[in-house]
Amino acid sequence: MAVEIEGNRQVEEEMVANTMQMVESGGVESHPYAFHVSGPRNLSSPNWRDIINSSWKDGNYKRTVMACFIQAAYLLELDRQENRTPDNALAPKWWLPFKYKLTQTLIDERDGSIFGAVLEWDRSAALADFIFMRPSGAPKAVLALRGTILKSVTIRRDLTDDLRFLAWESLKGSVRFKVAFDALKSIADKYGSGNVSIVGHSLGAGFALQIGKALAKEGIYVEAHLFNPPSVSLAMSLKNLGEKAVFGWKRIRAMLPSGAEIQSISTDDQNKVANEVLRKWVPHLYVNNSDYVCCYYADPTGSVEVGNNSGSKENVAPVNNNAASVAAKLFVLSKGNQKFLDAHRLEQWWADDLELQTVINNSKLISRQLKSLYQLPASQQVAPGKQR
Repeated sequence: MAVEIEGNRQVEEEMVANTMQMVESGGVESHPYAFHVSGPRNLSSPNWRDIINSSWKDGNYKRTVMACFIQAAYLLELDRQENRTPDNALAPKWWLPFKYKLTQTLIDERDGSIFGAVLEWDRSAALADFIFMRPSGAPKAVLALRGTILKSVTIRRDLTDDLRFLAWESLKGSVRFKVAFDALKSIADKYGSGNVSIVGHSLGAGFALQIGKALAKEGIYVEAHLFNPPSVSLAMSLKNLGEKAVFGWKRIRAMLPSGAEIQSISTDDQNKVANEVLRKWVPHLYVNNSDYVCCYYADPTGSVEVGNNSGSKENVAPVNNNAASVAAKLFVLSKGNQKFLDAHRLEQWWADDLELQTVINNSKLISRQLKSLYQLPASQQVAPGKQR
């Protein structure tokens, strides 16, 4: 009996010591953003079976991993703000299970914040687990862009870009656009565009969409996965609230960079070329019907066909030959009326019980977004030094 009591006491002392160590290290093991706490469940790491039958061929698996990479981009900035060391950092656990490594962080020179990351396939880590080749469908490199972080360190610059999109429906004038564009083009040149993906959430999805289509204009087609992407209709809605709102709206626009950042109206020939180019670039959009930031992409007033499935069915080119139509793979999540924060959160996209509708959508909003290719006259181009 005495031995049993002594043994229990020793176990208790070890538990207390472990708890104290966890607290001293920032409580990483119990942190709500720790991968094993809030990350996906029932998701196995790559193994030798992937050589034969890759998990990456499963659309649900790919969507989950891409969302995890974006979470890593968020956590890189939070790790920086909270002065975490490599030993207790949260971010790495969101890419290591998938055999990727961090090769570049994207820094906003205005405030020093991390707004994105380049993750590349880690061959050494894969070989250590007897994975002798990259699974089919797994990209060699991924550029992940985070959205807005409402903390004092980042809120000013994040909201500046939020308002930039809201006012001008463009993010090209932001310093983040050029940094991310250059990073994506670099890895596309290195590995080939077919082996590269760009992913983003919220504001990050807005950047990813516009950077992806800017590269498409140059004939570089990278795979894009956009979660809760902001829609231009949100800006249009706010601008139609009434005279008082319009007055306030004009004041906001006056505080932001010049509208010269926005593309000029394309000619008919330019529109025709744009359509031919963008039919070869078909981004994946993940939208929640209760999220007013992105729900306009699934507006039922558009010409749509909806099929109930788990999200594995892929969109195809527009069913008609209308030159104004541009295809996108639109996946819609509808859970009835949700609170905005729940409908907009990134975590929903790796939930086990996720049921999506695949929408073949030729809506005017999608066509408008995908066709704007920043065709500015030379006199209106924003010089790199003018970007902010």
